[in-house]
Amino acid sequence: MEKINYEEVGLKVGLEIHRQLDTKKLFSPVPSKLSDDVDFTFKRRLRPTMSELGEIDPAALEEFKKGRTYIYEANNELGDLVYMDEEPPRGPDEEALEVALQIAYLLNAKPVDEVYYMRKIVIDGSNVSGFQRTAIIATDGKVETPWGTVGIPTICLEEDAARIIETRDREVIYRIDRLGIPLVEISTTPDIHHPEQAKVVAKFIGDALRATRKVKRGLGTIRQDLNVSIKGGARIEIKGVQELDMIPVIIEREVQRQLNLLKIRDELRKRGVTPEDIKEEFYDVTDIFKDTKSKIIARILKKGGKVLAIKLPKFKGLIGMEIQPGRRLGTEFADRAKKYVPGIFHSDELPNYGITQEEVEKVRKLLELEEEDAFVLVAAQEEIAKKALKEVIIRAREAIIGVPEETRRALPDGNTQYMRPLPGKARMYPETDIPPIRITEEMKKRIKENLPELPQAKVEKYVKEFEIDKSMAQTIVDDERDELFEELIEMGVKPSLAASILAVVLKGLRKEVPIENITEEHIKGAFKLYLEGKIAKEAFEEIFKELAQHPEKTAEEVAQEKGLTLLTEEEVRKIIDEIINQYVDVIKEKGMGAMGLIMGRVMAKIRGKADGKLVSQIVKERIREIHG
Repeated sequence: MEKINYEEVGLKVGLEIHRQLDTKKLFSPVPSKLSDDVDFTFKRRLRPTMSELGEIDPAALEEFKKGRTYIYEANNELGDLVYMDEEPPRGPDEEALEVALQIAYLLNAKPVDEVYYMRKIVIDGSNVSGFQRTAIIATDGKVETPWGTVGIPTICLEEDAARIIETRDREVIYRIDRLGIPLVEISTTPDIHHPEQAKVVAKFIGDALRATRKVKRGLGTIRQDLNVSIKGGARIEIKGVQELDMIPVIIEREVQRQLNLLKIRDELRKRGVTPEDIKEEFYDVTDIFKDTKSKIIARILKKGGKVLAIKLPKFKGLIGMEIQPGRRLGTEFADRAKKYVPGIFHSDELPNYGITQEEVEKVRKLLELEEEDAFVLVAAQEEIAKKALKEVIIRAREAIIGVPEETRRALPDGNTQYMRPLPGKARMYPETDIPPIRITEEMKKRIKENLPELPQAKVEKYVKEFEIDKSMAQTIVDDERDELFEELIEMGVKPSLAASILAVVLKGLRKEVPIENITEEHIKGAFKLYLEGKIAKEAFEEIFKELAQHPEKTAEEVAQEKGLTLLTEEEVRKIIDEIINQYVDVIKEKGMGAMGLIMGRVMAKIRGKADGKLVSQIVKERIREIHG
């Protein structure tokens, strides 16, 4: 791919970062934790309503058209009447509000004087009530970057949604344990003009959030959305960006997608095609495929389905054009049709999938296609096939216009996939059950005077005060083990050793075992054993490996089970002598040159059971005695 000049293409990016707070639920004194226990279920159907502007949001209307019933799972501890929409909300959780204000000050924002809650229409089933409560907490924040200042116009405090458990044909199952967990939403201005700048801004905001020590960690607790546009393109909302390092990749791929869609638009216009040329006419081509070798089509025909086709005038060669690595315009057609069928067939990829050249020619003849024309096939029950092809027709017409505004899902490889139309402004109306909340000057002063230290400042402090490597300090802070690091030093652990275990040993185990199972108590327990002279520092890795697999154990239990408690000096000397006796001739010949060999054999036998320095000292003594 050619290098993109982001200034030339007019790149604009805005971020929306959502992070769960580790407090009680926002409008009910229920613990904000997840559970797999289900004590009861209930059902709802949701319908769109008009906003205070008297309009219906297109995204809400799209969800309503799916005609789904929503089943909600709950348990007696975490399910309550507020979040079953059977009781009015209580006042906002005070701790959640104070944490949100801390975040506002850390992001150089100005808290509002009064907090007014609004209802945001959401009818995908993720909110039992059909709306999400949200309020602006602060405005006019900013982040300084090497590329310039990026504004933060709003910081909101809102409710998280229920978590989806299963999607069926006409039913979706949600669990309401996540519903109502306080969520901070931070939005930036579209003043980001380079993919790497977006990563820098997201990192700064993430640091401010973590500094409060009141944000949840783990998968699903943070969601980063991107709004990306280029000159001549459209604003695209990209949902669900999980990894910081993927932000520049996703932005680059989206710019690439929009540039290629604009090339397709220009070529279609050059060929003289207009949106009106794409007719909503369906052709039954089932007879052509009655003896097909395509397993997909044959299976559907056997169930009484049909094969329908539509014409796409002048689209030949463009449906198969790559717009992102591994994704084509045809993929975009298929994404739209997926709400009705698993996939589509288009002429740019045929013959393939068991469909022969002869069958392709017959379809072209029946549709009376010209040389530059293309077609799309769908095999399904007739009405379902028509609905799927209508979606393809809409997307094909949009291709002639340019880049459609839409909400897309971030994929693991950095590409994106269609989710729904871009939400409009017609989805907000006032919350009448919650009175305004006054933010007093006293509250502002108290919060401002007790702001936590930003992570980057803490990194610099550790490097200067404890003389540890900056990369280690960064890892400790990024992994939110800084408080533990300071506790270990207070216990009497040398800063260099504490940093090495937390930033190197634990990080190194991440790919081998689930280190998230290793608790702070586990870590402190292992260091206590070390300080008492019961284990060597080489034993930490083995102890942590076992604790990750069996978190119910203690560090002391693992050390005893694995035989990792320290050997006495007499026992160490005995083992060394046994090994040296096997290599006497080698030692006489090589002297200290045999040191590596002997140390390797000894440590293979007693690693983690003896101090490495002591072992090295004894081995050197014995080699000198033998070699002279």
